[in-house]
Amino acid sequence: MHSDGGGMAASTLCIELFSILRGGGVDDDIQMELLDIIGYGNMELVSTLLSNRRAIVDTIMANSDVDPSETKQRRRHNVKDFGPQEIGPKRPIYGAQVTITTEAEKNRLKQMRKEMRRKPKMSAGEVDRSTSAKILGLDGIEMKRVREQQLLKAASAPAFSNPQMTRDAVKYPHVYETTKTSPMAGFGARLVLPIGSNREDYKEYEEITIPVAKVSPPVTGEKLVPITHFEPWAQTAFKGYKSLNRVQSLIYPIAFETNENMLVCAPTGAGKTDVAMLTVLRTISQFREGNFVKKNDFKIIYVAPMKALAAEVVRKFSGRLAALDVAVRELTGDMQLTKAEIAATQMIVTTPEKWDVVTRKSVGDTELVQKVKLLIIDEVHLLHEDRGSVIESIVARTLRQVETTQSLIRIVGLSATLPNYVDVAQFLGVNPYQGLFYFDAGFRPVPLEQHFIGVKGRAGSSLVRSNMDRVCYDKLIELVKEGHQVMVFVHSRKDTVRTAMMLRDEAANEGALSLFDPSTHTEYASALKEVAKSRNKEMKELFSSGFGIHNAGMLRSDRNLTERNFEKGLLKVLCCTATLAWGVNLPAYAVIIKGTQLYDAQKGSFIDLSILDVLQIFGRAGRPQFEDRGVGFILTTHDKLSHYVSAMTLQHPIESRFAESLVDNLNAEVAVGTVTNVEEAIRWLGYTYLFVRMRKNPFNYGLDWKVIEEDPNLGKRLGELVKIAARALHKAQMIVFDERTNYLTAKDLGRTASSFYIRTASIEIFNEMMRAQMTEADVLSMVSMSSEFENIKVREEEIPELKTLERNQCYCDVKGGTDTSYGKTNILLQTYLSRGNINDFALVSDCAYVAQNAARILRALFEISLSRNWGPVASVIHSLCKSVDRRMWAFEHPLSQFDIPHDILEKLNRAAKSLTIAELREMDAKEIGAVIRHMKMGSTVYKCVEQFPTLILEPEIAPVTRTVLRITLHITADFFWNDRIHGMVEPFWIWVEDSENVEILHSEYFLLNKKQVNQPQKLVFTIPIPRSSSTVDELPPQIFARAVSDKWIGSETVVTISFKHLILPSLQRTPHTDLLSLQPLPVSALQDPILEEICKQRFDYFNPVQTQIFHTLYHTQHNTLIGAPTGSGKTVAAELAMWAAFRDMPKSKVVYIAPLKALVRERVHDWRTRVAPYMGRKLVELTGDITPDLLTIQTADIIITTPEKWDGISRSWQTRSYVTDVSLVIIDEIHLLGSDRGPILEVIVSRMNYISSQTERKVRIVGLSTALANANDLADWLQIKEVGLFNFRHSVRPVPLEIYIDGFPGKHYCPRMMSMNKPTYSAIMTHSPTKPVIVFVSSRRQTRLTAQDLMSLCAMDDNPKRFLHMPEGDLESILSTIRDPALKLSLQFGMGLHHAGLVEGDRKVSEELFVNGKIQILIATSTLAWGVNYPAHLVVIKGTEYYDAKTKGYVDFPITDVLQMMGRAGRPQFDDSGVARILVQDVKKNFFKKFLHEPFPVESSLHTCLHVHMNAEIVGGTIKSKQDAVDYLTWTYFYRRLQMNPTYYGVEDISPEGINLFMSQLVDKTVEDLVNASCAEVTGEFFIEPTVFGKLASFYYLTHRTVGLLVRRLTEGYRPVGDSEKGERPDGDFAHLLRILADVPEYEEIPVRHNEDKSNMDLEAELPVPVLILWKPGMKLFGGYPEFFAFDSPHVKTFLLLQAHLSRLPSLPSSDYHTDTTTVLDSSIRIMQAMIDVASDQSHLATCLGVMTMMGSLKQARWPGDPSVLTLPFLDYDHLPHLQVGSENLTSLRQLRGFDESEVTSILAKARNPPLSRHQMQEAASVAAGLPWADVEAKVVGGSERHGRIELQTGKEYEVQVRIRRLRPARSKDWRVHSPKFPKPQHEGWFVVLGVPASDDVLALRRVSPSSGRIGGGAAAGTGGGGSAYNLSTTLKFMTPDASGDGDYVVYVVSDGYVDVVESVQLQLRFWSKGDEQII
Repeated sequence: MHSDGGGMAASTLCIELFSILRGGGVDDDIQMELLDIIGYGNMELVSTLLSNRRAIVDTIMANSDVDPSETKQRRRHNVKDFGPQEIGPKRPIYGAQVTITTEAEKNRLKQMRKEMRRKPKMSAGEVDRSTSAKILGLDGIEMKRVREQQLLKAASAPAFSNPQMTRDAVKYPHVYETTKTSPMAGFGARLVLPIGSNREDYKEYEEITIPVAKVSPPVTGEKLVPITHFEPWAQTAFKGYKSLNRVQSLIYPIAFETNENMLVCAPTGAGKTDVAMLTVLRTISQFREGNFVKKNDFKIIYVAPMKALAAEVVRKFSGRLAALDVAVRELTGDMQLTKAEIAATQMIVTTPEKWDVVTRKSVGDTELVQKVKLLIIDEVHLLHEDRGSVIESIVARTLRQVETTQSLIRIVGLSATLPNYVDVAQFLGVNPYQGLFYFDAGFRPVPLEQHFIGVKGRAGSSLVRSNMDRVCYDKLIELVKEGHQVMVFVHSRKDTVRTAMMLRDEAANEGALSLFDPSTHTEYASALKEVAKSRNKEMKELFSSGFGIHNAGMLRSDRNLTERNFEKGLLKVLCCTATLAWGVNLPAYAVIIKGTQLYDAQKGSFIDLSILDVLQIFGRAGRPQFEDRGVGFILTTHDKLSHYVSAMTLQHPIESRFAESLVDNLNAEVAVGTVTNVEEAIRWLGYTYLFVRMRKNPFNYGLDWKVIEEDPNLGKRLGELVKIAARALHKAQMIVFDERTNYLTAKDLGRTASSFYIRTASIEIFNEMMRAQMTEADVLSMVSMSSEFENIKVREEEIPELKTLERNQCYCDVKGGTDTSYGKTNILLQTYLSRGNINDFALVSDCAYVAQNAARILRALFEISLSRNWGPVASVIHSLCKSVDRRMWAFEHPLSQFDIPHDILEKLNRAAKSLTIAELREMDAKEIGAVIRHMKMGSTVYKCVEQFPTLILEPEIAPVTRTVLRITLHITADFFWNDRIHGMVEPFWIWVEDSENVEILHSEYFLLNKKQVNQPQKLVFTIPIPRSSSTVDELPPQIFARAVSDKWIGSETVVTISFKHLILPSLQRTPHTDLLSLQPLPVSALQDPILEEICKQRFDYFNPVQTQIFHTLYHTQHNTLIGAPTGSGKTVAAELAMWAAFRDMPKSKVVYIAPLKALVRERVHDWRTRVAPYMGRKLVELTGDITPDLLTIQTADIIITTPEKWDGISRSWQTRSYVTDVSLVIIDEIHLLGSDRGPILEVIVSRMNYISSQTERKVRIVGLSTALANANDLADWLQIKEVGLFNFRHSVRPVPLEIYIDGFPGKHYCPRMMSMNKPTYSAIMTHSPTKPVIVFVSSRRQTRLTAQDLMSLCAMDDNPKRFLHMPEGDLESILSTIRDPALKLSLQFGMGLHHAGLVEGDRKVSEELFVNGKIQILIATSTLAWGVNYPAHLVVIKGTEYYDAKTKGYVDFPITDVLQMMGRAGRPQFDDSGVARILVQDVKKNFFKKFLHEPFPVESSLHTCLHVHMNAEIVGGTIKSKQDAVDYLTWTYFYRRLQMNPTYYGVEDISPEGINLFMSQLVDKTVEDLVNASCAEVTGEFFIEPTVFGKLASFYYLTHRTVGLLVRRLTEGYRPVGDSEKGERPDGDFAHLLRILADVPEYEEIPVRHNEDKSNMDLEAELPVPVLILWKPGMKLFGGYPEFFAFDSPHVKTFLLLQAHLSRLPSLPSSDYHTDTTTVLDSSIRIMQAMIDVASDQSHLATCLGVMTMMGSLKQARWPGDPSVLTLPFLDYDHLPHLQVGSENLTSLRQLRGFDESEVTSILAKARNPPLSRHQMQEAASVAAGLPWADVEAKVVGGSERHGRIELQTGKEYEVQVRIRRLRPARSKDWRVHSPKFPKPQHEGWFVVLGVPASDDVLALRRVSPSSGRIGGGAAAGTGGGGSAYNLSTTLKFMTPDASGDGDYVVYVVSDGYVDVVESVQLQLRFWSKGDEQII
């Protein structure tokens, strides 16, 4: 501190401190003295001085020249003894003491004695200080002089000083104070009033007057900021302003130009709202692009202290931000927002409690919370009030979110002036040198004179009331005499009238009414007329006297009128409630607060008016435009006087109230998942204001200095607080607190309490009182006892009215009567339901409070009852929830919820027994009118009945095992939707109860939206089969499914699910194969050196499972089924079988079928490198992606393929010798029989067995699977007899597996996934902190989001790169090759991503880094579990559902997928055990517990897609009759399971006859569908023959529905060119043809993910053809009207993707769309080939050619109307005007026909905008020259030419020989088409068509290609070598017409790879018959 400042000189401070430390007295007294000197802000220093007091004094004394005894002597002579305690150590006395004194010391002592003589009355303190100066070696006289100067200076300084400034040497730049507060104020010192204050004592009252503060002088460089300084867009928010005011101008640089957190302390009226506006505009500016605001990217939250203020803020801000199109809405208890409204709102104004509720939900609103960029907390000084803990909670949560997500959320605190603003700034995370702004009262726009009046007498007595009235009048009359307007604030609506009447009567009594008379005012007459119109008699009566009233009970119009009259000066006095101060800016010269007691319903008693309210009311004093000051009076009782004076003069620092609600807040954090252990809880408390104040003022929180000294960060103390709170929560069963590990785990009860804001005390009450069966009276009684209502007090004067209410309004018994608070609560709640009238104002307030809280508590109780599966009580509570919402009892007529007149409802209620909703539905409007005796209203009531929400439930049941039942519930809405009544969505609860209605077996929340009303919805879930002791088989007779509306009373549907026909699966459980204790076999057992060498690369001994199965696989030819857990070495089993096959049948083939392409790829990669080369065998991969030529397949020994591909190939087994050469089929993952693709496996096995029986060659089948529940059925189907079945337990894994299953609450998928991120991180840190981890998620988006959260959690830890195990330099070089930005970021933290959306290179990098241990974590989609065998120590399965496009919802992974993922846990060569952590939705936890530990039975799904396979067998000749079809089914696995689990398949009669009947009906239905789709024909109702279309379906692997659609919609009349005059597209009907392609059922599987319907709408806007076709009468649409228009339809998405591909859109909405485009294009070729064949078979020539054009267009990614020359690389539209061939512009490829490369290059050299580079020209020229231009010759065999026509005989078959000679060599040896945009390589081919253009007929069609392996569908012969020019020939057979005449036929040769590459030959024919006359 500097001597020239307001503080103390450094030397003086030393002396003062030393004097205190060496003085007597106890620690507490010394502590107070030290605080007096250095202030309470330096508590840590005080603590240090105190704890080291003795050491300091001893050290100084030891080094001092002054003898200690001398100092004692001096104190004895001059000062009274201050007590026995002395400073310094007591030294022992040995004999006489001798003192040696130097000369200098003698002189000094002499000088001191002189001084003593001059001032004999020197004070004890001065003596001490003088001595201390001596000891310290400082000059006492000089010290004295300095001290005197300081005292003189202090006398002239202001009385108040800010403690922070005096204590701290720090001067903050934005703290502007002229007045100061006392540093001792917070420590019990007496009140110190500002200078000039006046205190007067009268008989009735005491008055303290605090004068007007001086206006703060201008700050250096202070200038007002003009509004023109802002950009034009920001100026719109300041309309009518010329400049910002002083305060705003000083704040502007930080508020608007930085993102600093801020605390702004300024007096009321200083314009803090505009400061908030500056920060809002700053946030908006960061999301502006040009004139566009990215409204979906940010949210601004404004937390206002009360609802009234929230509404005012919304009004102000929405008006000012309207020009920027920024939506501002209120979100409070009164004003709820839907999810859509929240999404459409940029600024949300809310209350602390509401925002706390929103942010403490781990599921639901997380997306909203994540988008918050600015959090404004208004009136932050509320921290020291009861609600302060809520502000602490939301700030702490926000600060932690900023830290965890590393995202910026700016926090701005607005506050009135408060003493310890530095503490609050520290708590808000404000940098005090930047964002801390403090403005004292000198900055108030109108300075305020304050009067505090304490009325004497006992509080609440009539004497005090009369004295207060008198004082109020006296002060009022003084002000009015001076000509001022006055506002008198009272605290109830009644009081406004009573006070106004009292003041008027007093004025009348004293003859002073003329002072108030408004009649002289110029506008009096018009105002009187307006007032006369009002119905408020008190207002009318008082107006003529010049008095007004204003309260919330008045009509809005009356309130507005009063405000206007007061503003105009017609009213001198306005009596109002505090709401006026908050809601309306209506200033007056003076305000009087009359009384400070107001009723608080929450507390149930009268409380003191809050300082916040006083500040707000005082803020209304003084009108800036008229007066230079304002006056505020506060009239209170004498005992409260000091409280208000100290608070208003900032005498006390604000303290934290957080400790009081620590238990509830801790529960909220544990429930959200942000706190999982004690350490995290301590860290969380470190963000609270409690922590800040505990360190500054420990005494207030029960700590002494010793604790601070030993533990400066208070870790121990905070830990104790946390543990106490955690124990309380644990006891209440809200969390699990493990004291051993200090872990805190949330439970359902705690989550419910947090979500519904229920206190722990209430939960304890509910735990005690809640039972499985309760009546309404019991529930109401329990709710009333909730701690939320503990403050509701019963007052004597209320009891009579409560008794009346109990008698008249309560339908349920009231426990406790009117004498208890819970009895009163119960009565008020029932009165609310009955809509009873209450007279007493306090009771009205209590009733509103009770109703508001009861709704919330009942909802919480409903959730608790559901979580406990208590059916009866859940039903009762749910009914009461709706009763409170609707304010009606459940027994009232349901139609009471509609707007129907009361008398009609009375009639309905009276007739309620006979007029239920169901009965009313049976009546028509007239009948209803007759019943209610009001014919007109009959139709209204009928409408209401039709709109009453009702559901129809239709259940289906299928047993999965003997203990688990799958229920499919078909839900249909049975009412008319009305947006006004039903809104956007109708919520229902669906639950299934047992037969006694006691236990809920399953419950879920079902949302029905408007779209779904007309279509049935399907819910599928599994339940445990309940048991009953009353029946023999222990099955109950039935269970009940119930659908209850969550909004509508009386809307309930119950359906009985009968178990009468339920047949449980047979008990034939397969015994597990025991793992024998065998000696492991060495690899030498193979007895083949080559095979031994192959094995030795990886192991020397077979593992126990392999050893046990070795003999069966290697030394026998038995069919084998091996069920063993993943990781037990089943790949070696496949290899053993393969080696046995090649040993016994060397020339045979082995087929390995894997269910996924990824698995095929892995097996190919593995065997191609490790097995095939050593064995000298050829291996080929056959998948949709890779189809080698015929020769490669024929010469291969090992075929690795997918089920679909092998099914397609083996269908034509008779013509494909390589299928009959197969001796072994290995089916991997055969347990996938139960999945969607399972039927294909069934068909393959059945077909291979059939082929074996036909060829009489043994085909061995080996199935590999996980452990199975019903392995016997599979074995039986695979024809395995005694030997060959091995079904090992899950536990035989080589690496034992620990499984943990964690349940997570929440109905919404995305937020639930987010709540799993922290537990995922915890699991990694717990189970595998250094070993590899795979995290499985369900979607690509989830890989990215999970990685982001894991990175954030890493960043919070000490070592953010803990998962990266490679040098940064190496990583940098790898990152430069990565294309995916999310992967690039995650790799830096040691995390890889793996999903199908990554490019191959990125995926490979992820895989390699993970396998090599360079990165520790791999976050992957589920396909990785199947595709790549990368084991890890820990596997986390994060969520077990995925989004299914077909059902448009989330469905569960098949259990097999989950087992496969778990199988990746545990690395045989490294780990002793593996860990799998499965994170599931809590309701599914029990299901997974059951099936992960016991095998799951495999059921067949062949019956769901029998058509495709039966059609294939009909085409193949296997099925020729219906009997054959039934016989065929007996070969299947489906037939085996049909007998074992009949109910699952819908069989009711399980006798052999019943099953035969079922099979026959199934066959009949299937055959009928095939006939309807033109795929088959039935003759004689028995024999079945395939049609051409059936053969097409089988050949192209299409469904019968696809072929049916093509036959129906590929009509004649296709037009390749449109009529431009009619506004048609230039490419004619091409778009319709494209639509037909998109509508085929093959594309049903294209996923439309969440929210992709919106992306599809956006995508449509960029494309040329709209989805919706505007049909006009007379308009003919080619192919008929499309079937799909909804943007969430997979067909519409396919149509858009095809267009986007043709348009070459540069970007699609997401990477998923690119993958989907690939999928669409993959299938398109075979569908288009089928389309050509269908059109050809129906003889539609134009259509056939149109499809061929479409094929070329899709391969080239060009519309047919585009210039075909754009096929060439690097060319675009900008180049075309510059390119010419001769005199013509170059547009078509045909113009380049016959040009060589150099000629094309010279043409392209002219390209401009931009010019082409040499390389680009060469590449384009190379493509152009390599196009398959050909010369075509066509010759009719047997025809003779005459007169230019070829003559042919009528009615006879002829052949056209076509020769195609390619003019130039192809660019590549394999004749690859240049199609860079098509996902798969395409190869040259030709369609050769013989057609008659005049009649649009196709006579013949062939496909030819230069590679013999690519001949399709015709007898084409290819000659010529690879890459050279070639000659192709084919023949076309046709029949001549029966009639003679001329015919012009055309042979079209159409390239299947390019548009515009078409050759044609005209055949001019003449047909003659033998009877015709010869023409010569």
